[in-house]
Amino acid sequence: MTEGKAMTVSFEGRRCIHSRMCVTRAPDSFLADRAGDWIFPDATDPELVSAVIRECPSGALQYSRKDGHNEPAPQVNLIAVRENGPYAVRAQLAIDGVSDGYRAALCRCGASRRKPWCDKSHVASGFQASGEPDTRESQALAVRDGPLAIAPETDGPLHIAGNLEIVSGTGRIVSRVTETRLCRCGGSSTKPFCDGTHRRIGFHSE
Repeated sequence: MTEGKAMTVSFEGRRCIHSRMCVTRAPDSFLADRAGDWIFPDATDPELVSAVIRECPSGALQYSRKDGHNEPAPQVNLIAVRENGPYAVRAQLAIDGVSDGYRAALCRCGASRRKPWCDKSHVASGFQASGEPDTRESQALAVRDGPLAIAPETDGPLHIAGNLEIVSGTGRIVSRVTETRLCRCGGSSTKPFCDGTHRRIGFHSE
């Protein structure tokens, strides 16, 4: 946790997927490839630092502003399916019953050593899965925001409850749901949805 004049910035390394949003968009405040302290909130305008942190896809970076202008909850809960990669989540999150901010990158290849978080093991494992799954017929949600509960089932999928739009990597609506189970073993034939393959292949979540 780094205290600045205008804000406090926290960083949770186990969630970081090294998207490099921070070090490329606010390089004076986020110093790349540096041992020791690397976050300097006061080196950049606080509005820019806030905006850059909100773009951190994994939620590894969070901020608390001293003027109270903190990150707002998303107005639409989204899970984007990344090509050959993780689920990018934007919502008022509770993961395994714990309030967890508004952003997360969750494993869908089955190989992460930090489940349910992505650790980019999909790259080394050669995971291949489209970021443009087929559209399923669904109805527009009356309410599109609110709490989103994600419960990683033991040796099984991500059980999700709450208002949610699942979108492709290009933003196309795949489905709109209030409850679903998403594959995280990497083997489903109906990705991103679970089809029970985790049982057949002996997927272990721990």
